[in-house]
Amino acid sequence: MNNLTQTEGKANPMKEVLGNRNFRLLWIGEGVSVLGDHFYMIALPWLVLQLTGDSLAMGTVLALSAIPRALLMLVGGALTDRFSPRSLMLASNTARFVLVSLLTGLVFSEHVEMWMLYTLSILFGVADAFFYPAQSSMAPQLVKKDHLQAANSVIHGTMMLTMLAGPVLAGLLIAALGDGHTESSMKGIAVAFGLDALTFLVSLITLAFIKTPQNSSTETSENIIESIRSGLNFVWNDVPLRAFFFVVAAVTFFFNGPFNIGVPILADTRFSEGAVAYGTILSTWGAGSLVGMALAGMLPRPNPKRMGTVLLSLVSVMGIGLAFLGVSTSTLIAAVIGLVLGSVNGYINVFFTTWVQSRAPKALIGRLMSLLMFASTGLFPISMALAGAVSRMDVTILLTVSGAIVALLGILMTLNPTVRAMEPAAQIGD
Repeated sequence: MNNLTQTEGKANPMKEVLGNRNFRLLWIGEGVSVLGDHFYMIALPWLVLQLTGDSLAMGTVLALSAIPRALLMLVGGALTDRFSPRSLMLASNTARFVLVSLLTGLVFSEHVEMWMLYTLSILFGVADAFFYPAQSSMAPQLVKKDHLQAANSVIHGTMMLTMLAGPVLAGLLIAALGDGHTESSMKGIAVAFGLDALTFLVSLITLAFIKTPQNSSTETSENIIESIRSGLNFVWNDVPLRAFFFVVAAVTFFFNGPFNIGVPILADTRFSEGAVAYGTILSTWGAGSLVGMALAGMLPRPNPKRMGTVLLSLVSVMGIGLAFLGVSTSTLIAAVIGLVLGSVNGYINVFFTTWVQSRAPKALIGRLMSLLMFASTGLFPISMALAGAVSRMDVTILLTVSGAIVALLGILMTLNPTVRAMEPAAQIGD
């Protein structure tokens, strides 16, 4: 916001960005595609539950998609450096369009089987691994450096808005086309998948019309393994940074998996609204994330000597909220909890990401941010699979015990004075 204020005397960055034809095509195409992604994310676990009624099967399907996405993410980044991001996005979206179209046909014809979902999930995860690094590299090619902050704010804001609207729209669609019978629910699920396939087609069309610089790829002779190792060494030798990367990984394991597995099970088994309840809770999470990010921008920054305590205390709040979600008795209560959890998560993400960037040397920012992404996704497949297994016994136990662990983790980490004082240490990066 400060950068935008400083530059508005020269030109309005937001106006310049939205007036950029190439960026506008990217924004529209990917905004529509991300909206379709939320239809897919609601329809897929709901499809598994309709076919099997087994939470472990649902967790396995989601984990099979997450595994190649996590393992190949760094490879996707390397390929993005050697080829143009636009080329990788076109290839990935073509593959995902074909996969989702095939899945739509299988569900419509009622020929879908679990082994097909396992296979498609793996292939979808592979395509995702090459798409996301390329997508994050597109905006710098299309807009001026001074306008990059405005471009990213448009893209990220749109993504959060689709998270707010997409899940509830998908839930309403599936519920509207179903009447409580499995066959009717399948029709709604198939339509949701079909709409997602169409959004990939929209993205392909807009990407085809985007003009990028001729020399869009970046030549590099650096060994990928050595590059990753240097980033790991920097994190390991920085005690507060190492501690907070551990917190990110732990929250991924004990919060993200149980939340993503537990919410659809609660909606299916405890809340009468079913798919609508599932979509509503995810939408309130998205709304909360927007609120949290806005508060992080408007409220005064915590004193660096207390920032660690503030953020770790909020981690504990997330754990407490997850535990309360496990004993929630209505969609309304669960939705309010989702709103609070999303707000806390959005606030933490803004400040923690900024802190990592301010603490890292300029030459290592990219690698540290990549490692941060990996820390937040690497354990996700295992977390999803284990959460699915535990939920077969009792979803309440899954959410309350996981929440208690996260809450206790936040409290224990504050006992370390080095971790509590999250000094920016900008001199390290100079």
